[in-house]
Amino acid sequence: MPSPPTVGFDLDMTLVDSRPGIAAAYRALTARTGVHVDADAAVSRLGPPLRTEIARWFPPEQVEDAVRTYRELYPAYAITPTVPLPGARAAIEAVRAHGGRVLVVTSKLGRLARLHLDHLGLLVDEVAGDLFAEEKATALREHGATHYVGDHVADMVAARTAGVPGIAVATGPCTADELRAAGAELMLDDLTGFPAALDRMIRLALRQ
Repeated sequence: MPSPPTVGFDLDMTLVDSRPGIAAAYRALTARTGVHVDADAAVSRLGPPLRTEIARWFPPEQVEDAVRTYRELYPAYAITPTVPLPGARAAIEAVRAHGGRVLVVTSKLGRLARLHLDHLGLLVDEVAGDLFAEEKATALREHGATHYVGDHVADMVAARTAGVPGIAVATGPCTADELRAAGAELMLDDLTGFPAALDRMIRLALRQ
């Protein structure tokens, strides 16, 4: 009998559509600093660490100050406009229905991720933040993840590094072909297909 699943989920563009809120935070950063950030372009490539995006717009010596300012602005601008993606609540409930645990492993700071989850009433067991690509594997291993769900090729790298199946959703900046090439073991249009997919994976495990 397999143990109950412990499923890790990425946050931005996997569980939640944070593009409107993040765009608002970037516009507030522009207003505060006078440095133009193309907010629409920035939210079209969510996934990598914040510093990666900030470094596109600010000179190197200003990046860390800009990161701090953005994070100060974030709670006031980014939380309320963010909404759950289709199937997010049902995906979490599906894991719980199998007696499992839910992790969120994200490149966003953990305290900011928690603000989103609390605001939307998405109940998870653990949040690990400020991690990207292979770094996420550390948290996945630490918490005994059996699967990792994400929208970015770096999430598939995380799953592969952790030695767990990577489940990809085509709701973020990466195409289905890119996600498959990065090692996705299962490709979903969005999280609405996750409960049935989890049922199938558990049935297959029972047969082994």
